[in-house]
Amino acid sequence: QVHVVESGGDLVQPGGSLRLSCAASGHIFNIGNMGWYRQAPGKQRELVATITRGGTTAYAVPVKGRFTISRDNAKNTVYLQMNSLKPEDTAVYFCTAKHMLQDYWGQGTRVTVSS
Repeated sequence: QVHVVESGGDLVQPGGSLRLSCAASGHIFNIGNMGWYRQAPGKQRELVATITRGGTTAYAVPVKGRFTISRDNAKNTVYLQMNSLKPEDTAVYFCTAKHMLQDYWGQGTRVTVSS
């Protein structure tokens, strides 16, 4: 019913920047909270950032001051601006979108931070 697709993952050098995008599509009434998770190799998936429909944001400590989450409700899209990237940011990044009673997940986009 609702499809979530991330894009923007890439290989980037330490200190570099990337912007991830995530668009929800399908039969949508209202997208509620949206967020980004990441999963590094051999690690548990962790929450990176969240944003409410009204624009209230929250960040995990490791990314505070470096990442910025934003959204465009008209486009049902959430973004993650990632600056000052570190090797430990390497992970598959997943987008979530809340719609009605369900949380929808994208398939992930890979971010590799390496020199």
